Amino acid sequence: MKPSRLFDLLPQQLKKFPKPDALAYKQGGQWTSYSTEEVINIVNQMSIGLRKKGIEKGDRVAIISPNRPEWNFVDFALQQLGAISVPMYPTISVREFAFIFKDSGAKMVFVADADLYQKATSAANELPSPIPVYTFDSVPDAPRWLSVLTEGKGEDPKQLDPLKTDVSAEDLLTIIYTSGTTGNPKGVMLTHHNILSNAQAVADLFPMEGSQMRVLSFLPICHIFERTAVYAYLNVGASIYYAESMETIGENLKEIKPHFFTTVPRLLEKVYAKIVAKGMELTGVKRKLFFWALALGNEHDPARDQGWWYNTQLKLANKLIFSKWREALGGNIQMIVSGAAALQPRLARVFWAGGIPVCEAYGLTETSPGISFTRMDPERVRIGYVGELLEGIQVKIAPDGEILTKGPNLMKGYWGRPDLTAEVIDADGWFHTGDVGELAEGRFLRITDRKKEMFKTSGGKYIAPQVLENKIKESPLVEQVMVVGEGHRFPAALIVPNLDALRSWCEHKEIPYSTDSEMLRHPLVVEKFERDIEKYNEDFGQWERIKQFRILDKPWSIEGGELTPTLKLKRRRIMEQYQSLVESIYAEESSGQSERQKTPVA
Repeated sequence: MKPSRLFDLLPQQLKKFPKPDALAYKQGGQWTSYSTEEVINIVNQMSIGLRKKGIEKGDRVAIISPNRPEWNFVDFALQQLGAISVPMYPTISVREFAFIFKDSGAKMVFVADADLYQKATSAANELPSPIPVYTFDSVPDAPRWLSVLTEGKGEDPKQLDPLKTDVSAEDLLTIIYTSGTTGNPKGVMLTHHNILSNAQAVADLFPMEGSQMRVLSFLPICHIFERTAVYAYLNVGASIYYAESMETIGENLKEIKPHFFTTVPRLLEKVYAKIVAKGMELTGVKRKLFFWALALGNEHDPARDQGWWYNTQLKLANKLIFSKWREALGGNIQMIVSGAAALQPRLARVFWAGGIPVCEAYGLTETSPGISFTRMDPERVRIGYVGELLEGIQVKIAPDGEILTKGPNLMKGYWGRPDLTAEVIDADGWFHTGDVGELAEGRFLRITDRKKEMFKTSGGKYIAPQVLENKIKESPLVEQVMVVGEGHRFPAALIVPNLDALRSWCEHKEIPYSTDSEMLRHPLVVEKFERDIEKYNEDFGQWERIKQFRILDKPWSIEGGELTPTLKLKRRRIMEQYQSLVESIYAEESSGQSERQKTPVA
């Protein structure tokens, strides 16, 4: 019998493939594991403790923490009571904490550490009535989660049976607040069935028997992409290891040697940029071999037999070059899933060529999140597409190109905002994603851009910025890019360079280095960026081509407010920050100066 509620995944795992390391994390330099049985016992004790603290069915409880087993313990403990979790990004502001506490009506909060305790208590103090804040770490004068757990120790877990029976598949499981790049965030209401249908739909897509699989988890578990992935891992019996931090992913990959992980394109771009930067440091035959393999990878198409000569070369490239890439990822990678943003087709080609299948997935918080998923079968891979529709998911393309969808994964609506719900779910039950795309062969989905991010030039031509940006990021010297130009004669680009790769390039070209600032202003460096832009422009119509650009000397970050927690561009914020710089581009246009500035460095 298939699980019908998410907490049913735990007894299923215990029965089918009990794990000695169902959950694991690293603390103080040591990995600590929890067996399936230990996880179940802790969750039951936590459920009883929460009940004694007054948490009942329908109550909302906030969780604010990086990935760690305690997150799962609280999550499943709430589920068994029919209570509703409200996960939040640790990186958001006190003001946003306060808004979500108040909007959701949270009765209790769990946080990871002292810094989050301070932020959460400050936010809680703004509420009409105080709410308790518990910590996972030991924090002076703060109540700890273990005090709730202790309340359930020694108790008979059978007392939870009637409470669990009272929870149905259609009951509200969680309220996930969107990142709120414009205005206050909206609370997306998802049920057990919404998320579980997604976790079960991908069960047969894993490349190996789950009971033998180890996964590394580092994307924020409060985001629906990683959260549903965690439930999917539990569903197939994979062991989940939580990375220490985003900075230690490389080390953790070598320690755990995982078979699988999820990521976002931005992180794959960083991995690729580091690989290319190291390639640029090579000399002689080694350098030639490296870039020969890279060129082969750029031509690769998993779905097409490219002939004996190409296949022979690729086999050699895998032995000499790409094998080292696989070793850097732990040596056991069977599949990587990339989601939350568009992946550069070039990256997909190169990684597939190197025996590292990168499968794209697509969806939104409102769709739990999966709508489509790339299959492992090379013949079913379409580079530039986000895979095939998942089982039970319907998609149609509106006349204006917007992707509409419906299925068991579709949210109940926005918490307390039926007006906003009606704006995105039409009378026929179709959810309007806000993404523009197309459906090929009746099943392969391609995303061309965000509907709200497309803009018109003064000539009335539409520009899809993501397509241009992904092309420009094919340059190993480009770290980040944003295309601008709404209401102007032509599009322009703000470019953040990959300084490590650029330094290596300068060394190879024997360009003297003094400072990053001087390097960015060197005529040969500027000419290199101009040549790259001209090369990538060739793939686009005249009205789409980048006519000017500015090179920035500071990367965009979550801390700086330019990126969302899933590393997507906050376009409005970036435009506000660089408004005068953008205005300078088009001031030259109106004054009749050359369309290409000779020293485009901010």
